Amino acid sequence: MRRGRRIALDVGEARIGVASCDPDGILATPVETVPGRDVPAALRRIAAIVAEYEPIEVVVGLPRSLKGTEGPAAAKARGFAQSVAKVIAPVGVRLVDERMTTVTAAQGLRASGVNAKKGRSVVDQAAAVIILQSALETERVSGKAPGESVETVI
Repeated sequence: MRRGRRIALDVGEARIGVASCDPDGILATPVETVPGRDVPAALRRIAAIVAEYEPIEVVVGLPRSLKGTEGPAAAKARGFAQSVAKVIAPVGVRLVDERMTTVTAAQGLRASGVNAKKGRSVVDQAAAVIILQSALETERVSGKAPGESVETVI
């Protein structure tokens, strides 16, 4: 397994959940929720987080259907991942499958007593944690970087 911190992004319609892991890639933890409607501002904030945490890569959740197909949300995540890749180069960006992460995060938060209204921004962070933890586990098991690399088209 490669050594180094990673950042995960759960890209939603209104918010972007951000998580990070330790340099050994063992434990993912929430960082913050970035407002996502103002894309240039969101990209600036993500670039600042990347500069602060100095990750070896950023993983972006790719929302696929349960059948594995990609719809409008996946297209938006792909486009956003390319925009992130441009502003944080030379740090790499990878897209990883994120099926059911938001549902799993919401269920976990509900089970721990976080109410739905107060928990919206926390759900995005929790989903980013699940995306990152899954990516780390995939790499640990396979010995390869998770998901697919995002190529920046200039």
